[in-house]
Amino acid sequence: MKQIDVNNVFDYVEKNIGIFHAKRIESIDKLKLSKVLKRKNPYLFKAKNILTSDQLVRNLVDAHISSNEETLFGDWLEGLAIFVNSMVFGGFKSGIPGIDLEFDNDGIRYIVSIKSGPNWGNSSQIKKMVNDLKTAGKTLRTSNSNLRVIGINGCCYGKDRHPDKGDYFKYCGQMFWEFISGSSILYLELIQPLGHLAKERNEEFNISYSRMINKFVLEFSLNFCNTHGSIDWEKLVKFNSAKET
Repeated sequence: MKQIDVNNVFDYVEKNIGIFHAKRIESIDKLKLSKVLKRKNPYLFKAKNILTSDQLVRNLVDAHISSNEETLFGDWLEGLAIFVNSMVFGGFKSGIPGIDLEFDNDGIRYIVSIKSGPNWGNSSQIKKMVNDLKTAGKTLRTSNSNLRVIGINGCCYGKDRHPDKGDYFKYCGQMFWEFISGSSILYLELIQPLGHLAKERNEEFNISYSRMINKFVLEFSLNFCNTHGSIDWEKLVKFNSAKET
């Protein structure tokens, strides 16, 4: 185990955080109103008494962006975690399905499935992760029957007061970053470099966002509002839910 050099972590974050921001903007630029309308619940918007195209479009788009950004940033944090671990333990991106990180420490091979936060999945998704960890362990022991393998569900933020889950361990927030880096304060130190050029990147994003909102409001008004300017809810529900002919 090597001592972590936090300056190398800062350099990595500052050089790579632009990838996350670029993907945010790319996602906005590629978004289609028809695709979003088909994914969301029109009954919910009616129940919320949404009356204008602008209100409805912003609700649709903001819900999509929130979900999408969580996924994009989760993927980015996974890359950061692997980089951090590689410096300290020589860990690497696993080639085994369902496993993100592999590394050795004190004669143990750790296989890690990395998630953003502690509440990342439902029971069937958790069951799949557990099966992936078990399968990975069997695969690794095929070539070395004496290899001790421990499965980990690592979460980049949050807490879990009962990390021992029987078949695997779940480490969240400070516990996770300390587990992969050996540093008890890295989880705090990461906050500083994440703000690198954030203002400039957000200004770029807001320009793309504003253009998209204006375009979608016009498109929605032309296609789903009646001649009086009211939302044609029946037409919208048909577009979302009618049987294909």
